[in-house]
Amino acid sequence: MKTNLQSSKSDGFTFNESWEEKKKRAQEIVKKLIETYPREKILIGNPYKTLIHCIISQRMRDEVTYKVWRELFKKYKNIETIANTPIEEMQEFLRKNGVGLWKTKGEWIVRASQIILEEYGGKVPDKIEELMKLPGIGRKCANIVLAYGFGKQTIPVDTHVNRISKRLGLAPPKVSPEKVEEYLKQLIPKDLWIYVNHAMVDHGKRICKPINPKCTECPLQDLCPYAKGQIDKREIR
Repeated sequence: MKTNLQSSKSDGFTFNESWEEKKKRAQEIVKKLIETYPREKILIGNPYKTLIHCIISQRMRDEVTYKVWRELFKKYKNIETIANTPIEEMQEFLRKNGVGLWKTKGEWIVRASQIILEEYGGKVPDKIEELMKLPGIGRKCANIVLAYGFGKQTIPVDTHVNRISKRLGLAPPKVSPEKVEEYLKQLIPKDLWIYVNHAMVDHGKRICKPINPKCTECPLQDLCPYAKGQIDKREIR
């Protein structure tokens, strides 16, 4: 990505804006997001428990994910216990607790735990390339583990971050989530990357919803090309 070129339709954007203008607007957006959805500190959790939470969470509602994740660690206390649990037993546990894709996720949880024990000495790797070698861990989950497990500055791009970044014109509407991550990392100061993820997720749940976003209530309305009709919702992928 070349930051010295004007962002234009040739880059996939649907409106003209120089890179410097976009960068300035991005920082104004982030400032408002953090003011609206503050977090006193970045919570650094347990990398392994964060990883398991992320596997369970795929295509699941947050409240269900948290309930199942909490029950799982009540029954299976640690990585050693989970690694030695028969896959069929883990699958049945997930099924009984209403987890979608329970067969696949049950296998991922046990296999990933075994690999971490056998190949990484029981410690979750802290490099994205290594995390993505684990079953069930794509780039989004790997970044979540780095951010919320290890406290590293990165930007997990989930469905909320992908949608909101494109509506705000911070990434072209048709690019992949991986490209969205690249654009955001170019536009936003590194020390704010984790905040961007949690703030956009909160914003997506409350205001910038997939269907019928509450644009008239949005604190970012004046900074948003989508709200101004410069980005067509049919273009966003």
